[in-house]
Amino acid sequence: MNPLIYHRMFQVLRFLLVMGILYATYRLTIFFAPLLYPFIIGFIIAYAINRPVDMLEKRARWPRWLAVTVMLTIVIAVLVGIITILVAQVVIEIGKLLEMLPIYIDQLSNYAKNFISRSLQSSLYERFVSLYSSLDEGYQQKIQENAGKALTKIAQAGTNMTKTILTGISNFLSSIPNMATVFVISILSAFFISKDYHKMISKAKSMVPVEFTNKGARILTDLQKALFGFVKAQLTLVSITSMIVIVGLLILGVPYAVSIGLLTGLVDLMPYLGTGAVFVPWIAYAAFAGDLRLAIGLAILYAIVIIQRQIMEPKIVATNVGLDPLFTLIALFVGLKLFGFLGLILGPVLLVIINALRNAGIFRDTWKYIKGKPPEL
Repeated sequence: MNPLIYHRMFQVLRFLLVMGILYATYRLTIFFAPLLYPFIIGFIIAYAINRPVDMLEKRARWPRWLAVTVMLTIVIAVLVGIITILVAQVVIEIGKLLEMLPIYIDQLSNYAKNFISRSLQSSLYERFVSLYSSLDEGYQQKIQENAGKALTKIAQAGTNMTKTILTGISNFLSSIPNMATVFVISILSAFFISKDYHKMISKAKSMVPVEFTNKGARILTDLQKALFGFVKAQLTLVSITSMIVIVGLLILGVPYAVSIGLLTGLVDLMPYLGTGAVFVPWIAYAAFAGDLRLAIGLAILYAIVIIQRQIMEPKIVATNVGLDPLFTLIALFVGLKLFGFLGLILGPVLLVIINALRNAGIFRDTWKYIKGKPPEL
């Protein structure tokens, strides 16, 4: 056999082997992740608290189980405190909104009635009646059928929206026991993993070659730095959004400006909602209610928030994560196109993982393996 052809076949086989391993890893991850995710969460918690647990064990000479228990108690207290504060604030704001909602509905209804009585009944309604009367019976019948279909579709849309909302509420309520179970299992697994953390790591290292251990440690270090940097970047962006909204609402003289600004910042973290979930309905209501000054002010404030987010996000994410701003912008755009708004988070995360693998030399070593020399015939 021609040595060149033999070499190429050897490289193709190795390339197919690498692709097969990647595909098998992907399928195994998809299969095991739903089964083991509470323990993955537990390992992440144990890894996060490992350093303070080691300090309490070595410097304060506490038993490790006691240090783990104290740190987990602090974590639980912080999480419960944050959730309690957020839920309490949301409940208070929703209560105020429910008190004011009938007033807003009455104002909107009166505005619509006045608009119809002053405009439509005096001019548009008469023109429509005269135009409708001048049409043939066939056209009149088609108009009636189309109007009936439109009303039916509107009613169906309202029914479907109501069902969707009720289904979402029902799914959330039914998922509470499962979330509680996952939370308890995650905490328990975090306790046992953290208590024997160093023993488990030593056993894992003894089962893996030193070269792979060093590469894995470097990848983990890079991912850890990038993860904290990404979280810091998102918190920075949310803080900027909240401050802009609060200042803008104070200038417009809107009540509860601080609460609305903080709520908008939290909503800004949600990929499928964003600040538009707050501003778009609000602008529409203000316009229908006849408060054009507020509608224009909110529209300008919304535009400022969107523009600053688009300008600041690539720079802040790149600075905190340690990536090139251009590649970060490309990752944001590609993620948006592939995964929708969720891609604004997945794009930079995937870029961070790729960068960590590159720094550890994984791609270089894989390419060397594919290009390796075949055995002699």
